[in-house]
Amino acid sequence: MQTNFSLAQLADPKTAEAESIVRKCVHCGLCTATCPTYVTLGNELDSPRGRIYLIKDMFENGRDADAETALHVDRCLSCLSCTSTCPSGVDYMHLIDLAREHVEKTYARPLADRLARGVLAWVLPYPGRFRLALKAAKLGQPFAGLMKKLALTRAFGHMLDLAPAHVPPKSPFAEAGRFAPKGAPRGRVAMLSGCAQPVLKPEINEATIKLLNGLGVEVVIAEGESCCGSLTHHMGREEQALASVRNNVDVWTREIEKGGLDAIIITASGCGTTVKDYGHMLARDPAYAAKAARVASLAKDITEYLSTLDLPQLPANGRTVAYHSACSMQHGQKITMLPKLLLQKAGYKVKEPAEGHLCCGSAGTYNMLQPEISAELKARKVKNIEATRPDLIATGNIGCMTQIGRGTRIPIRHTVELLAEAYG
Repeated sequence: MQTNFSLAQLADPKTAEAESIVRKCVHCGLCTATCPTYVTLGNELDSPRGRIYLIKDMFENGRDADAETALHVDRCLSCLSCTSTCPSGVDYMHLIDLAREHVEKTYARPLADRLARGVLAWVLPYPGRFRLALKAAKLGQPFAGLMKKLALTRAFGHMLDLAPAHVPPKSPFAEAGRFAPKGAPRGRVAMLSGCAQPVLKPEINEATIKLLNGLGVEVVIAEGESCCGSLTHHMGREEQALASVRNNVDVWTREIEKGGLDAIIITASGCGTTVKDYGHMLARDPAYAAKAARVASLAKDITEYLSTLDLPQLPANGRTVAYHSACSMQHGQKITMLPKLLLQKAGYKVKEPAEGHLCCGSAGTYNMLQPEISAELKARKVKNIEATRPDLIATGNIGCMTQIGRGTRIPIRHTVELLAEAYG
């Protein structure tokens, strides 16, 4: 794509990065076939190619974001299916990140939008606040229908719809500490406890720690770790996101220096995509660039790490699993076969639903901020999964578990939970 940025504009590192990404786009349109919002809405501006035009125009003309640009940038799920499709290697992930940051800084959102985003950024990255908010949601749920009819409270009505009926008690496996195996350890890893996951499904981290301990691996949840930063990063709140990133880099660097780490294990693939990008996110920070790159190089999805431990082949257990590959897993981290192979090795029969490349519509805060599009994508995903007639659904991301679980009666479990059950 031809660009016309001035030398003065290109002196800004972020503008120069955006320009270099935009120039790789060759207008081929292959991305439109795999983009969930284009497939759903049929609007060129809701395709990656269309958004690239909008972003190019915004940066090239040095203008503030307007309502139209914000609308179509906000509708992007960051599923990154387009990056798996693109033959030209367009780095759409970092381009949309730059656009979101610019929108957040230069566009005056309507009050209702600002209020909803502010509350999400203040609550979701903090497990204690999130737990309290879920408990308080029970009081508000009878009013969810009314709230969805009012512009100012519409997003909060959809948030109340998503709140679970029961909030599990806090798990000891969510606390900072060292979880040692019996006997001499064969490895030592840190594990990101996370923010939403230990509140909604504490059994995921519990299964991970018990499985790794059973395989002889010591697990550390580092003192002082925080949200990975992805939730605020994808809302364009870059200062808040980078504060979380720097905190985690410091926390994990101390663990590396204290006793060494074979890996930093992540059980939520959305978080994994972000942690693996820490090196890029802090590349311009001389105090953190090297440390962030080191942390990013150690980040592994739990299935990546388990695949190095030579798990034994188990006999078939008679259960059929539909494997849903989270977008952040297959498109963000390019992990496609490992989870399925591990499930098969553990004795499960694995089926792949049709249109597996399309997002389920969860995408962090997307199902709260874009509920109509999210609902269409959820219905489409659930229909394809149920067509495989599975006993169970497996996936590697808490957001997908919550989203899909609300649309089907088929039990949905994290991949590592099923592996922990199979291997005792």
